[in-house]
Amino acid sequence: MPEHAAEVTAAGIARLAGVGRAAVSNWRRRHADFPRPVGGTETSPSFALADVERWLRAQGKLAEVPLRERVWQQIAGHPAGAVTALAQAGCVLLLVRDRSTAWPALAAVSDERLAETLPVALEEVLTERFGVDPAVRTPTAAELAPAVALLRGAADLAAETGARQAFEFLLGRHLDANPRQYTLTPPGPAALMAALAAPGAGPAPTVLDPASGTGSLLRAVSHPGALYGQDADPDLAALTALRLALASDADIRVRTGDSLRADAFPHLTADTVLCHPPFNERNWGHDELAYDPRWEYGFPARTESELAWVQHALARLRAGGTAVLLMPPAAASRRSGRRIRADLLRRGALRAVVALPAGAAPPYGIPLHLWVLRRPAPGVTPSPELLVVDTTGDHIGGAGRDKLDWQAVHTAVLDAWLPFDKHGTVVETPGASRAVPVIELLDDDVDLAPARHLPPPAAGGGAAELLAVRDRLAETLGHTVALTPPPALPADTAADPAAAARPTGVTVGELARTGALELRAGGTGTTAFDGAPLRVLTENDVFAAQQPTGSLPDGAPEEPVVLAEGDVVVPVLGGGSLARVVEASTAGAALGRNLQLLRPDPAALDPWFLAGFLRGTANTRQASSYASTATRLDVRRLQLPRLPLAEQQRYGERFRALAEFEDALRLAGRLGEQLVQGLYDGLADGTVAP
Repeated sequence: MPEHAAEVTAAGIARLAGVGRAAVSNWRRRHADFPRPVGGTETSPSFALADVERWLRAQGKLAEVPLRERVWQQIAGHPAGAVTALAQAGCVLLLVRDRSTAWPALAAVSDERLAETLPVALEEVLTERFGVDPAVRTPTAAELAPAVALLRGAADLAAETGARQAFEFLLGRHLDANPRQYTLTPPGPAALMAALAAPGAGPAPTVLDPASGTGSLLRAVSHPGALYGQDADPDLAALTALRLALASDADIRVRTGDSLRADAFPHLTADTVLCHPPFNERNWGHDELAYDPRWEYGFPARTESELAWVQHALARLRAGGTAVLLMPPAAASRRSGRRIRADLLRRGALRAVVALPAGAAPPYGIPLHLWVLRRPAPGVTPSPELLVVDTTGDHIGGAGRDKLDWQAVHTAVLDAWLPFDKHGTVVETPGASRAVPVIELLDDDVDLAPARHLPPPAAGGGAAELLAVRDRLAETLGHTVALTPPPALPADTAADPAAAARPTGVTVGELARTGALELRAGGTGTTAFDGAPLRVLTENDVFAAQQPTGSLPDGAPEEPVVLAEGDVVVPVLGGGSLARVVEASTAGAALGRNLQLLRPDPAALDPWFLAGFLRGTANTRQASSYASTATRLDVRRLQLPRLPLAEQQRYGERFRALAEFEDALRLAGRLGEQLVQGLYDGLADGTVAP
């Protein structure tokens, strides 16, 4: 194998060929000419990418490796590691973006000559974009030598998709491959935080993120003048600087270091600070920072690291500047922080506390808060009220990563914040938002949890709404009775040819190989398709038989799979027997995680027949594999009887009727729960007479 050749794991081979990892294991066992491992370990071997490509192409399993997949595999197999390779690729992409005319001349030379001349060109563009002492170090010729093929591929990918999009794809793939290594701020809360800070930021604001991570918060700012970031991880700081420089023409200043202990921007007066600080840090510098001038509102306790970040953010703001921090809910009520919270309220620095639904950001299991702060201006009277907003209720769409309606959350928060920010108060909305007099909060606890200061909403919308729910429930129950299936009768094998045909079934994998259906896996991509935002059909949507509730914000590692009418979607985790036929109302959405799409050829397969037989308990049991913590369905092993299309359609009509009956039962259950809980609440709070 040539020196520095890219390597690929079994998972990477599966991605190249569009199959599961089990298929790669089978190929290794059944084909003596399958490439031998060249690295890795016995349990996780790696293979030469070029050898794998040749074998796949010779077997007819691969026509051509997509360019972006080839570049990613070169990054993943780089001898110095994926992070180093990403940084080198990002430097070249920045050169291609900022000096597009210089790259063709550089690329025209040999690989050896390119590695020798490239550092000079990179040094110029990096200094121009990042200033002195940047987080991104210019790689040497020796460091670039193993990555010349990768760098050429990255430039080709930029020509195909754009430099920013190319880096977003590669960075997104790296983050997706290492989910436990990074704490990410999802696009939904990042956009909301930027919007909360926008009204007071002015044109071309100077924005700081003192715990910048992957740069999601800074990237969410519209039309910034300058972006400042700092992160303790030098690799992450470099990737963030490149990401921001590729996405914006603003001045980019990203540094490495712990912002609390070694602030890289001690004299900065920013218009805006956005921050998702580390939570529950005991070793944040409590002992060595006892007399730091940033503790203007009180010295934080050892257990109150988040309040140290709050005061750091305020210290870096200009007078009247706005800071928005993502906070754990405990920071609003812990007794150890009550004195600092009280002083923030008295002096008008804390302007709003927003409770987000669980699943908004990591840690996903708890409903996090947003704190909106403003540095008090001299001579300005502190605001007598604090805005509290609660978006955790059912009016937003429920909790959970795949269930949140971020547009509804965004609208609910800004509809309360914008008038409050302009007028200093807002009309009270029971259960959702209220301007609370600061004097009410200055008790022994200084508890800022929004739910504790909001009047409850009217039970179920009030008595009139409960009456409407009752009427709808009665109507649905009547419809359900009409849809009740006829009595089940034993099959007569003499009269029913299908019963005799079932022992000679065919697997989904065989149907896919013959072209009777197409198999696609749901991805983790978060991009827009053809420039338009997409809904996402999530795993939860399939289980709940509801319309797509997920979304694909901008900045994506993968192109999504778009659903068409007549597709069949199957969840692959959980061990249940479930299949959903995509109807017109769902068509056009993207396929979410942990879902498999089966697209039947209508001339060969009826979709309702396909979905119905896939739901058989025995069928899913024999096609499932079991691990210590989860059950996974191998869709290719599911079986169908061989039947002519007319007979399939006869079964399909029956399966469609069963699905309609199931939907009616599910709706009746939801309406019944809503009516019962509404009556309990109404009787308890006095809005419904006994």
